[in-house]
Amino acid sequence: MIKRIVKVFIVFIVIFLLIITASFFIHQMQLSKEDKLFIPTGKMLEVNGHQIHVYIEGKGEETLVFMSGGGTSSPVLDFKSLYSLLSDKYRIVVVEKAGYGFSDITDSDRDIDTILRETREALLKSGVEGPYILFPHSMSGIEALYWAEVHPDEVKAIVGLDMAVPTAYEDYDINMSMIYLSSLAAKIGVTRWIPGLSESDAMKYGNLTKQEKELSKVIFYRRTVTKNMINEVKQIKANAEKVGAAGIPNVPMLMFSSNGQGTGWDEDTWHELQKDFISKHDEGKLIKLDCSHYVHDIEFKRIADESEKYIESLNQGSFMN
Repeated sequence: MIKRIVKVFIVFIVIFLLIITASFFIHQMQLSKEDKLFIPTGKMLEVNGHQIHVYIEGKGEETLVFMSGGGTSSPVLDFKSLYSLLSDKYRIVVVEKAGYGFSDITDSDRDIDTILRETREALLKSGVEGPYILFPHSMSGIEALYWAEVHPDEVKAIVGLDMAVPTAYEDYDINMSMIYLSSLAAKIGVTRWIPGLSESDAMKYGNLTKQEKELSKVIFYRRTVTKNMINEVKQIKANAEKVGAAGIPNVPMLMFSSNGQGTGWDEDTWHELQKDFISKHDEGKLIKLDCSHYVHDIEFKRIADESEKYIESLNQGSFMN
């Protein structure tokens, strides 16, 4: 009986390894076929010894810098539904951090100072100077707040797209084992076999074209739980603590808040974290939206309208509370 159980177990292991091996090789072949589609839509610039992708669209006196949340495979396409409604009046810039989109996957540190330094250098090398209006999503809220704190002359305002605030990470339970497992699954191509996994909210709710949706999938299979993304998560508590200790920067802020779905928090807790933060700011406003975490992919029309009104009020010196 024991011998039979051992034999069945060995057979199971062999079959499992054969499936994993087959998945890996099929994944590699598909990546090779997709190379012709993996073409940057913006500028590739050398920053800190590696290539960073910067996308620029539109013209205008104001420069809006879109900053992606942690783990967003393709920031340029993720924000497209929103910035395409604003690029007729403003200059739009998306800096894809190391390990995201078309940018290189690197070994560079993910402490807040390195992340911000790379973002600023990419902007300057692309010929885009401040002051900027920052549009951070999720985890990038920490970078945006730090930016406004240490370089206040470069930040005119912050428009938070369900952005995280420092206190959100104080008691946040990060399951690193699951993150490492997800990274392994991406590397061996298991992500290709899970129905709907590559369909982001930008694809489901946004205004991406058929070609852009295909490109989004191509990027997803290359930029899911990358080394940089993992290191960002490992550093986020220390980064948030550092930013929180610096206090709230003295820049106008408009924050859009989701219903908490997709954040890891329940609706009331998530909203209270943001409400408590903005209540301590003299020039802050919070708009609650009834949608999940990627608010800019779902409520992009309303966010575009509210953002335009907000920017106009800033220029008129009459920020609306």
